[in-house]
Amino acid sequence: MTDAVCFWAVIPAAGTGTRMQTDLPKQYLSINGRRVIEYSLDAFCTHPLIAGVIVALAAGDKLWEGLTLAKHPKIKTTPGGKERCHSVLNCLHALSSMAGAEDWVLVHDAARPCINREDIDRMIATLRDHPVGGLLALPVRDTMKRADTGQDSGQHVSETVNRQGLWHALTPQMFRLGRLTLALEQAIRQGELVTDESQALELAGFKPRLVEGRAENIKITRPSDLKLAELYLA
Repeated sequence: MTDAVCFWAVIPAAGTGTRMQTDLPKQYLSINGRRVIEYSLDAFCTHPLIAGVIVALAAGDKLWEGLTLAKHPKIKTTPGGKERCHSVLNCLHALSSMAGAEDWVLVHDAARPCINREDIDRMIATLRDHPVGGLLALPVRDTMKRADTGQDSGQHVSETVNRQGLWHALTPQMFRLGRLTLALEQAIRQGELVTDESQALELAGFKPRLVEGRAENIKITRPSDLKLAELYLA
């Protein structure tokens, strides 16, 4: 790696967040007077190593322009896609006009407002010389149960799963721009709607590194998550 290699952030923010039972997409809900996405954006806009941030927005998004950070000089936007992987790929294509194939890209969920500088620093320090890249994650500590797939699906236990070696995948996930773009394009061509970037690299035959993160780095998916994030951010 040379000093010319840069670090960029990509934030897919085109989701609707239907499980939140609210009219607002989850990234635009408020925590302590700020939108969820503002916390996520701020972590990267204020980081000295992040050269720029690409955000994927849903068509007809009327809330973005009202954000204080919408005009930040580090931020550029691009249209989102049908699924998360399409939005991320759109961001990577937009980024390719200003970044090199060997530049690092940190992909982060818009609805993870509790990411902090310490986790970003640890990820960059651990992965900047890694041949593949990797992701923040947490070792599974609870007993894991698999639900049945028959009648009343999801309501009964079919088996207890051995938790040894299992991790919860978090974001950011950090990979080279060129390699991640090719991996996502290949996965989508094959009909694989990957749910995170690591999965795309795995399908391409690579083994991303797991970097232990903080338990506070939660994703807002249900109403109760807002209260928990409020406590962490306070």
